[in-house]
Amino acid sequence: MSESPWWQSTTIYQVYPRSYQDSNGDGIGDLPGIIGRLDHIQDLGIETVWVSPFFASPQLDFGYDVTDYEAVAQEYGTLDDAVRLIDEVHARGMRVMFDLVLNHTSDQHPWFQRSRSSRTNPKADWYIWADGRGKHGRRPPNNWKSAMEFTSAWQYSPIRKQWYMCSFLPFQPDLNWRNPEVKEAMFNSVRFWLDKGVDGFRLDIFGQIMKDAALTNNPVRPRVYNGFPRMTERVHTENTADNVQLAKDLRAVCDEYPGDRVLLGEVFGPPSVLRSFLGDDDGLQLVFLFDFLTYKYDAEWFARTIAEFDRNFPAPQQPTYVLENHDRSRTIDRVGGDPAKARVLAVILLTVRGVPTIYMGQEIGMSNTPLRFKDALDPIASSVFRRVPQFVADRMSERLNRDEMRTPMQWDSSANAGFSPAGVQPWLPVNPDYVRVNVADEAAQPGSILNLYRQLLRVRREHQSLRTGSLALLGALPPDVLGYRRNDILVLANLGEQPAVVRYTGEVLVETGQVAVGSGRTTLFPDSAVVLRTVVPRMA
Repeated sequence: MSESPWWQSTTIYQVYPRSYQDSNGDGIGDLPGIIGRLDHIQDLGIETVWVSPFFASPQLDFGYDVTDYEAVAQEYGTLDDAVRLIDEVHARGMRVMFDLVLNHTSDQHPWFQRSRSSRTNPKADWYIWADGRGKHGRRPPNNWKSAMEFTSAWQYSPIRKQWYMCSFLPFQPDLNWRNPEVKEAMFNSVRFWLDKGVDGFRLDIFGQIMKDAALTNNPVRPRVYNGFPRMTERVHTENTADNVQLAKDLRAVCDEYPGDRVLLGEVFGPPSVLRSFLGDDDGLQLVFLFDFLTYKYDAEWFARTIAEFDRNFPAPQQPTYVLENHDRSRTIDRVGGDPAKARVLAVILLTVRGVPTIYMGQEIGMSNTPLRFKDALDPIASSVFRRVPQFVADRMSERLNRDEMRTPMQWDSSANAGFSPAGVQPWLPVNPDYVRVNVADEAAQPGSILNLYRQLLRVRREHQSLRTGSLALLGALPPDVLGYRRNDILVLANLGEQPAVVRYTGEVLVETGQVAVGSGRTTLFPDSAVVLRTVVPRMA
């Protein structure tokens, strides 16, 4: 049998470049800084490095507002640094994915500057423009909302006396992918990086690129979706049939290159919609499943969610699990600062069937950094949520200020946590807990969460059952215990407040918390988990 594609069993580590390592003392992380820390990622046991955007940008949204897809932002380094990053990752036997923002550019992009200048210039149709409604056309063209829901998706241009669409922030105009020149230009930028050896791309908000060409109003349906309010049903602005076709077109570009170049999409919707982006192995290879970002610390919830993922994404498709990222609250904060619970979640993340993603700092238990809401650099916090009182923001389980999850990586207990030299002010303040939560100190502690992640990733590499094996949930377990079998591997986790006894045993590969493995049974104390190897017939 032919070997499975590498991406089906990989592990992904997300690097937010601005906060990973400052190599030149300007307070901002950069590409040479990432290169200098690749040994940490390799030692952790990661197989694929995902680098958030570092392309030329005015940095109003810190890289998600691009002015040149084929250039590197000056503060992050040079094009040679980007190529060297690819080469250095490969030299360590790992893969590398870059973050592509295909839906929109910065309003400072030369394309948009030209497009806005008139209705007749060569790039007039490179963005989504429309006449307004009402007297003098000063009302937005339709009821489409921005991603934050509180504002229209349209911005008015006095120069063209028309409206341009911004699915996200006002300085991020949406490209018109129905224009074949736009599509070709963007695909050529994709080829630019594929030519340099990148192994694939994480696709920012991929499901919102192709909007309804007729600009039809979305149906009004107020509700809460994924923890956030929504006023409309986004049937004409998200996950359209044309967007699914775009996934196939982009896959065809990647398939021009050898080595199984991978596409990982940030898309939202029910399983049937997410599967449509995968196609019949002719679309994206992977899509994020975000349910774990808003999990309930409950064995029944995890069993139900894992079963749904496993059913909806059968092999060779792979679920893609994520506990935290640069937009959402840190894991340790979601469990009330309890490291025992965070360890249990680490065991689940790295042993279920699928592709796990780890956000930088997650491996050492980094927490949200308390920051004053009024000082936010995050453009969403400083514009959309600017009137939210501090005491309200502090009580939100979902953090409204993304700066709190983007503070510098904590490498050691020296000044600035080893991120920037002493005497330099980092672009965001370092979390005060860095004196005890950092890579250097945890590396020397056998029971640290860092060494747990290292152990789990090592076991995952050594046991094929955890990489490609099937998953079967165990029945007849105590109510607070989650259990599943991966061929010859058993995973048991007690998410309850009382000890629990199960009739399973085996060779202990990983354990966290108090676990007692005896003859014919295993006792799990509260907030503990164990990975066991058993001798059983292999499942199909």
